[in-house]
Amino acid sequence: MPLNLPGILVPFQLLWNPRLVLPHVVVKDIRQIDFLALRKAGYRGAVFDKDNCLTIPHDDRAVPELQDAWKECRDAFGEGNILIVSNSAGTRFDDGEIQAESVSYHLGVPVLRHESLKPSYSCISAIRTYFSSLCVPIKDDELIVVGDRIFTDVVMANRMAQGTASPVDPGTKTHHGPLAIWTTGVWKRESMAMRWCEKRLVDVVSRWTDDARPESVSAKSRFTKNLPRVSQSRKDMD
Repeated sequence: MPLNLPGILVPFQLLWNPRLVLPHVVVKDIRQIDFLALRKAGYRGAVFDKDNCLTIPHDDRAVPELQDAWKECRDAFGEGNILIVSNSAGTRFDDGEIQAESVSYHLGVPVLRHESLKPSYSCISAIRTYFSSLCVPIKDDELIVVGDRIFTDVVMANRMAQGTASPVDPGTKTHHGPLAIWTTGVWKRESMAMRWCEKRLVDVVSRWTDDARPESVSAKSRFTKNLPRVSQSRKDMD
């Protein structure tokens, strides 16, 4: 994994805006996400991380246990309205864009080509350019952003919502900016120390800011479902 300077600099921004690390919805994996309910609520597009969110790291195929949920997502939003944003595939480190082509082929959706890594503002600009170029453009507040890392995926989603003073209520779809969904399960153990730090940071910020986030309660009740009991044993639920 290349050095991610934008991610390394995130803690400095947290000094004045710690809520950047707080997701709206927390799930074990995408099987808990009710994509049809999201679509009915007005969400029209989705941004997904790849490794440990949809695939095992260094594998471009969806995790077998996630195949049905991934199909539900593509059926709900449409394959052209879903974008894979990875810090490996599609970046300047992806020689010849070979991995991006492979990921797009195996997952059936486009992969963003971007020069700067998540959660940089340049990457956010590239995401907005893609969704604004569609036949029916998709705005930030019509997006969900799904990923397993706080400092990249969740921070990026919350940065997209910066600059708005309106109350956030994803449950009634009156918020501004994407809905940040954090997947906490791990299909293949990697960067476990950093993951532990991210989880502790989210807990601390939630308590320190006394952030009950009523919008999160509403979003979780409306947009999640129970995790299937079959095959749970394979996944690391730490």
